[in-house]
Amino acid sequence: MSLSKEQIAQRIAKEVKDGYYVNLGIGIPTLVANYVRDDISVEFQSENGVLGMGPFPFEGEEDADIINAGKQTITTLPGASFFDSSLSFGMIRGKHVDLTILGAMEVSENGDIANWKIPGKMVKGMGGAMDLVASAENIIVAMMHTNKRGDSKLLKRCSLPLTGVQCVKKIVTNLAVIEVTNKGFKLLERAPGVSVDSIKDATDGTLIIEGDVPEMNL
Repeated sequence: MSLSKEQIAQRIAKEVKDGYYVNLGIGIPTLVANYVRDDISVEFQSENGVLGMGPFPFEGEEDADIINAGKQTITTLPGASFFDSSLSFGMIRGKHVDLTILGAMEVSENGDIANWKIPGKMVKGMGGAMDLVASAENIIVAMMHTNKRGDSKLLKRCSLPLTGVQCVKKIVTNLAVIEVTNKGFKLLERAPGVSVDSIKDATDGTLIIEGDVPEMNL
């Protein structure tokens, strides 16, 4: 069974520890805030100048003035604060963020990430991605394992313009949980009902398989 975007976020939420300051990128990463355990304290930061984001608001309860970096309406937790982008990027560049969760179009087996531009397509700019990948000590990528054509997005080398080099530590896709090592992609967990062989077939880069690979516990 291939995971939904919500289930990918649910699995990544298990990587969030008590006391963490976490930056959520655009796309699947924004869903992670909905699945963090209630018994831990986590501060979610957005580079447009918010610290203390909560889950997405219920329909009809949105406040158009409170948004994340992707211009989605958000909620804030008690004690949340708002500030300008220079202070926000100071937090990022000063390595005050413990975990960064990003989406990606491609990741290479040595941890390079491409997540901002497809040549020939109009984009508004890189946003905060370059600062995040250059400064974060722990980067987890949330992505689909293959593109719409069925081609692997976990590659030997990225074909798209890079956002960062050798920075990704872990990847959670609709098929698997994968650690980036100096020898390639190491398969840690597989989605429920997904075989190791199907993950192999969907992975272009070097895939390391050691022993019995357990199913994800969502």
